[in-house]
Amino acid sequence: MTKEISKLKNNIEYIYKQNKNTPRMALCLNFSINEPEEKPGIYSLVSRLLLQGTKKYNSEELANEFEKYAIDFSSDLFPNYLRLNFLCLNEDFSKAIELMNEVITNSTFDEIEKEKLKLKGEIIAELDSPRAKAMDSYCKAMYENHYYGNSMTKILESLDSITKDDVIKAYNLILNDSKKALAIVGTLDKNEILPQIDETLGELPPSIDNNFNITKPELKEKKEIINIKPDLNQAHIIKGWPVQTYGEEDYPAFILLNIILGASGLSSRLFLELRDKKGLAYVVRSSYETYKLIGNFMIYIATEPKNIEVSLKGFNEEIEKIKTIPVDEKELEDAKNNLLGKYAFLDETNIQQACSYSKYGVLGFGFDYVDKIKKMVKNVTSEQILNCAQKYFNDTYVLSIIKP
Repeated sequence: MTKEISKLKNNIEYIYKQNKNTPRMALCLNFSINEPEEKPGIYSLVSRLLLQGTKKYNSEELANEFEKYAIDFSSDLFPNYLRLNFLCLNEDFSKAIELMNEVITNSTFDEIEKEKLKLKGEIIAELDSPRAKAMDSYCKAMYENHYYGNSMTKILESLDSITKDDVIKAYNLILNDSKKALAIVGTLDKNEILPQIDETLGELPPSIDNNFNITKPELKEKKEIINIKPDLNQAHIIKGWPVQTYGEEDYPAFILLNIILGASGLSSRLFLELRDKKGLAYVVRSSYETYKLIGNFMIYIATEPKNIEVSLKGFNEEIEKIKTIPVDEKELEDAKNNLLGKYAFLDETNIQQACSYSKYGVLGFGFDYVDKIKKMVKNVTSEQILNCAQKYFNDTYVLSIIKP
């Protein structure tokens, strides 16, 4: 296994990792998002339209090219970066890099009206799910008046006003003013592929650091949002707090706290107490969502409407326990093993490795950040988890409920 970290001539930092005897090459290129979007939904349209036609190929021809060479190509948007990646057979690497370059440099964004219509239909269908609706309200309240709070309903409200010029302007900003991180993983020798990368991705606008202009959101008070949907037979409850994120001192402890409370399925505390013992729900879990500037920790339950108060009381009891009683050594060790197992599972394929490297690369934590997290997690003590719970589980939270 060979690993090399270096830079292209335009300052794009890359990691090349050789995994011998694998049949497919993976490449992932991330562009940082440094400015809030001018209208909610512009960045989503940028990401979608990158695969809908270039100067050389219309959308159908482009799709046919990918299919003909069995290239799995995708463009995905995350709050802090735009990700383009492909997975191709070793012998088709040249074609894949040529197509990626065509998409990045020559996309036309012509099919904007068609794509707006499709996105609108997808969001409306998604918001038909009560859980998605509760989540949407939660996100808007947690990050009110902030780019991170551009939820599905906010995108829906602004879609009609977005023009092709808006999309092109936003894309040019991302292309020209971003930090870029590249990861290449697979069997081909680097001397064989780097010249091709230099001729294409090496000609893109340079990678720029320290250009980040999104401010950190702040939740200043408790917010409760209750939505009524007449035809429901279940209530959906989300309660969450703003917490630390990647690169911050409490991050490793929070990952473990999440596993202990509700992210490890059948063995987690919320599942055992609220579902198994109290029979309050079929689904109950916690999740820990991390952005570049902030994280949020939330608890979710789907329950019968008559159980809303009992469920909230159950949340409070479990939070109180983790704030006052240190986690015992066995539970802590199990959580660590659970997490390290997940990391191993998420690191099995070339494309998973490439996406992980480039994610932490573009966020500014270095390509090897996962290795650092693993080390830090192994050293987390039950006292750190107790301190975390006491520090963040306070009266400044968001509660979102949807009920009949």
